[in-house]
Amino acid sequence: MSTRQSGWSRRTLLKAGAAGTAALAMPAIWSPARAQNKRIVVRDDGGIYTKAYGEVFYKPFTAATGIEVVGVQANAEPTAQIRSMVEAKSYTWDMAKISEPAILMLTSGDKPMLEKHGLENDPAVAEIPKQYMSAYGVGTNVYTTVLAYRTDAFKGRKAPASWKDFYDVAGVPGRRALRKHPFDTIEQALMADGVPTGEVYPCDFDRAFKALDRIKKDIPIFWTSGAQVEQMLISGEVDLVPTWVSRPQAAIAAGAPVGIVWDQNIWGLDSWAILAGTPNADACRQFIKFTCDAKRQAELVKYFPAGVTLPDAFKHIDAAIAPNCPTFPENIEKGVKINAQYWLDNQQKALERYNAWLLS
Repeated sequence: MSTRQSGWSRRTLLKAGAAGTAALAMPAIWSPARAQNKRIVVRDDGGIYTKAYGEVFYKPFTAATGIEVVGVQANAEPTAQIRSMVEAKSYTWDMAKISEPAILMLTSGDKPMLEKHGLENDPAVAEIPKQYMSAYGVGTNVYTTVLAYRTDAFKGRKAPASWKDFYDVAGVPGRRALRKHPFDTIEQALMADGVPTGEVYPCDFDRAFKALDRIKKDIPIFWTSGAQVEQMLISGEVDLVPTWVSRPQAAIAAGAPVGIVWDQNIWGLDSWAILAGTPNADACRQFIKFTCDAKRQAELVKYFPAGVTLPDAFKHIDAAIAPNCPTFPENIEKGVKINAQYWLDNQQKALERYNAWLLS
């Protein structure tokens, strides 16, 4: 893609980079000569994300600036890897797409493992709503947990429409599976028991586990990966299951008769974050600003129903596809945001109790 086609000429980048960046010690000029042989390595989620980001972000950014971007896949929450790189000052990656809890884990100590991006006042970045921003992360994707079900299993009868229905084994019969992890599962149990979305946190563990007790004998499968859920939905091994929305969407794309319940969805945030001390921090900031473009974010839906973080991106997304995106306004309004700080403070207690409950 040429710089004119991308909408980001070098002149635009130079102007954007110069605005309000003195405190960040950013370079005054990004000339092609300076960019020559420059490279940043970005950790992403792999699979469709690496493919989509490569076409929408990585390659166009290189075309516009001369800075090569290499996308690499890593563990879902690579906090240990990032900590190791920063402490050793040996950088395999320069930046990463990571979750809000991961950002909190990496910045809550005396020595933050991430750089403050300092881009809040950049005109492009400032278009991102505050709920998708933090001092160490610029929100780039919203992921969502929903209730998915096989539509053929409910032909001629009431399909599930809420977490209450998932927990109503007698009223909404069907083969069920549940995640083998307390995250999201606790919130689902509370909403199934009547807790409003706005009152889920702080979580009442006793109430959640009482609800879980009611359905435990009717859960033959506790899933451990999104790929497992996707396969179960495609094969019809289960009739209804809580899962990340990308999995039933993939099953639908594969031809499976699957429905998605957006009410009471549970959503979280992935952000671009820069590793503390990386010698390529300036180029990382340029890259982040480059991704904060509504038309560019909208291009992601060619690959998957992305949780775009720029509201104006929906002006460029097909109206038939937009309702499948986690950040479609009606979907966000129906959901509850994961409280990352709560889980940072309570994850160990929750894990120990959930694992004991599984064995009981």
